[in-house]
Amino acid sequence: MPELPEVETLKTGLSSRITNKKIKKIIIFNEKSFILHKSKLENVLGSVIRQVDRRGKLLIIELSNDYNLLVHLKMTGQLVFVGKNRFGAGHPNDSLLSKLPDTSTRVEFIFDDNTKLYFNDQRKFGWIKLVNNNDLVEVKFLQKLGPEPLEKEFTFELFKQRLLKHPKSNIKAVLLNQEVIAGIGNIYADESLWGAKIHPSTKVIDISSVKLKNLYKEIIYILNLSIEKGGSSNRNYVNADGKKGSFTEFARVFRREKLNCPRCSTIIQKIRVAGRGTHICPKCQKLS
Repeated sequence: MPELPEVETLKTGLSSRITNKKIKKIIIFNEKSFILHKSKLENVLGSVIRQVDRRGKLLIIELSNDYNLLVHLKMTGQLVFVGKNRFGAGHPNDSLLSKLPDTSTRVEFIFDDNTKLYFNDQRKFGWIKLVNNNDLVEVKFLQKLGPEPLEKEFTFELFKQRLLKHPKSNIKAVLLNQEVIAGIGNIYADESLWGAKIHPSTKVIDISSVKLKNLYKEIIYILNLSIEKGGSSNRNYVNADGKKGSFTEFARVFRREKLNCPRCSTIIQKIRVAGRGTHICPKCQKLS
């Protein structure tokens, strides 16, 4: 599933391509992928895209008529813009580059200049929802999201406070909980815990303030680095210039099992924590 940097990369790429475009036509290939009553289609057709924003792992496309399109890619979703140049992001299959629509296409947006935006989703877990501005605050998914880790308001004290609400939970499970902090997933949990020398199974209550401070700094560092590199996966994402994301080339522990730890040269292991495949250095991240 895409995490904060990937959705931020997607936001940036789409912003430069679809802002100020008018939606001329919508083709819905799978009704469950576009959650709206047919009578509400008139609130999308003819509207102009004002801006593209992000909240956690959710993409928010603001329209000119006080409505918003909320987009969640889930596990296998993609958004692919096709115009003079092509920009795609999402699940790593041929639909990012092949002729569209194809068998995975669920919704097709056609703009007034005949450029197109495709929402593809092999497993149909992703979704698009139409929400009025006045109803945004009532969207349960948004209500439950924790603070954004890259905003100025996200101080160490706030970070510590939110973690300590789950004192007996293991730290990785807490980092993956979107109600605690928005946008962090498996990749950045592993990378930040390695950077802070914390075993992912450690209970929150057992982590010292010094290590929590290091973890706070590592989360901000690794998220910013991934955004700079254009996303986390050179298989899953292409950035605003059509280049593949490059962060995993700089990853220190994620997907590096059986390789040497870049800090101490111990062989990196892959274990299971919080129901997820988890990458650790058994020497740097000892479970106390």
